[in-house]
Amino acid sequence: MIRVLLADDQVLVRAGFRALLDAQPGIEVAAEAADGEEALALVRERRPDLVLMDIRMPGLDGLAATRRITGDPGLADVKVVMLTTFELDEYVFEAIRSGASGFLVKDTEPEELVRAVHAVVAGDALLSPGVTRRLIAEFAARSKEPAAAAGLAELTDREREVMALVGIGLSNEEIARRLVVSPLTAKTHVSRAMVKLGARDRAQLVVLAYESGLVRPGWLG
Repeated sequence: MIRVLLADDQVLVRAGFRALLDAQPGIEVAAEAADGEEALALVRERRPDLVLMDIRMPGLDGLAATRRITGDPGLADVKVVMLTTFELDEYVFEAIRSGASGFLVKDTEPEELVRAVHAVVAGDALLSPGVTRRLIAEFAARSKEPAAAAGLAELTDREREVMALVGIGLSNEEIARRLVVSPLTAKTHVSRAMVKLGARDRAQLVVLAYESGLVRPGWLG
């Protein structure tokens, strides 16, 4: 059973998400929070698998709450997906850097929401091509001299190659086709790179690819 915590200051938004998720086999809403402080307390109490976290909430906002969750070693198994009204929200970049596994727009289709919950809990990330381009643009605007990520030297040549392809937004299936390997082999390389770099998920691997200089803005094409 996948246990989800909903954090949003709008009661109707929470009610809609709850109704949809509770109707799905294998998913249950474990708790609801109206602000970041309440979300943080409930995460520590209930230990959900996934938090659907609104970015903008009164008091402690979703970004600050996410940083506290992802920065707590005791909550390492809790995934956070940010909820936003617009796909290119100005805070999407900061949300990913804060440790979020991705984002969902609030008017996402029901089947996409369910798929997203399963994907993130399985260790994947919600990074659409549009968001990947947004991240690249932000890196380009803020870039300084890249600093090698801790553990980057431990990667094999193939793992570095795969990490670079993750960085430009390719899925495991697309990486497999590019390198002429099986999707399972591609996924294995991605997983090993994540372990060696201490990345929580694929989203953080994208950030590390750019911060380390392994991938440069403009490579997406």
